[in-house]
Amino acid sequence: MPFELDLPEIRAGILEFPVWHARGGTSTGLILARETLPEDPALVEELLRHLMGVPLSGDLPGNNQITGLGRGGPTSNKVFIAERRPGESRLVSTLAQLAAGKSAIDWSVNCGNMSAALPLYALERGWLSPDEDSAQIEIFNSNTQTTMLARLAFRDGRLLSDTRIPGVNGVFPGVDLFLSDPVGAKTGQLFPTGQRIDLLDGVRATCLDVAVPMVIVQAADLGKTGLETPAQLDADGEFKARLISLMVQGGLRMQLRNRSGALMSAEELQRSETLPKICIVSPAQGTGDINTRYFTPQNAHPSLAVSGGCCLAAACLAQGTVAHELLKTPKPLSATTAEYPVSIENPAGVLDTLITAREEGGSMRIDAAAYRRSAQILLKGRVPLYNASAALFEALKGRG
Repeated sequence: MPFELDLPEIRAGILEFPVWHARGGTSTGLILARETLPEDPALVEELLRHLMGVPLSGDLPGNNQITGLGRGGPTSNKVFIAERRPGESRLVSTLAQLAAGKSAIDWSVNCGNMSAALPLYALERGWLSPDEDSAQIEIFNSNTQTTMLARLAFRDGRLLSDTRIPGVNGVFPGVDLFLSDPVGAKTGQLFPTGQRIDLLDGVRATCLDVAVPMVIVQAADLGKTGLETPAQLDADGEFKARLISLMVQGGLRMQLRNRSGALMSAEELQRSETLPKICIVSPAQGTGDINTRYFTPQNAHPSLAVSGGCCLAAACLAQGTVAHELLKTPKPLSATTAEYPVSIENPAGVLDTLITAREEGGSMRIDAAAYRRSAQILLKGRVPLYNASAALFEALKGRG
């Protein structure tokens, strides 16, 4: 049966906007069809604020998002805009990262977890179809200008629900995601500072850019074991202040840029909900290669974002980094490209990654990073926009 795109409608004088509510990995959020959105970027942002229940302007500390579909933490405040451009077979994704108490929307990063929901959306749209036992689609992320390949498994034409991941109860469709050329997602360099270890306020840190720029610090150097719960770390005000300070210093040294292309200031980094990420690492306690507590960066993550996991896995393979020092078993690179599995312990369990790399002229060449997530479509429906501005009403009325 041909797919018919759901469009905005007016009922009882109220605009109703079509959404897919989805989970990818340990994140939840919305997927919106580009064709249904206004042309004006300011109206797009207004729409997203209505949908997710964040302030329409300024800040609103303590906002609990009961007026929208967002759910407090950054892992449940994501919106993907999806499209397939004329003449292309790939899906183009654009991520909007929102925050409960802020009107500002961050368009600078991708989300590896929520990306796992995109092939399910593509399946709904008829953009991919099973070929024997699998189906795959190329996904280009416009935020980071990076490409990944997403693969779903089928049996006898039926989508398999066979994957269990840490942090998610139950078994759901598995999605294999392969990040191509993930180095330098934001800076163009593997080690943006030019060093494998930097001293940030006297603390040894590795600043790395693989899938996402990140600052990596050994937990012991901040007086932590690395086994604390996310809640315990967030409750330690002195620790959090020092961690954010290190994140800001690392961001300045990596010369991160905002959406306009200008260098991010210390104030922008201090407020950032996305860049750079920061994590603390410690020796593995179980079957993994290393243990981590990851930050988004303002809050401790309940598990581990896959983009950050891939970045940390790459750091584990690079000699001379603070992560490599703690690796349970060294994984020396050869001059021939090979796949290196790295398992990362986190509060929800273990994230298994696969880094395709080789030694090249005393440095490390990374061709790809892969991981597996599970995903599900939670709901397909319409959200009434009770308080849409006149401009948004008119723009969306024309889309119906």
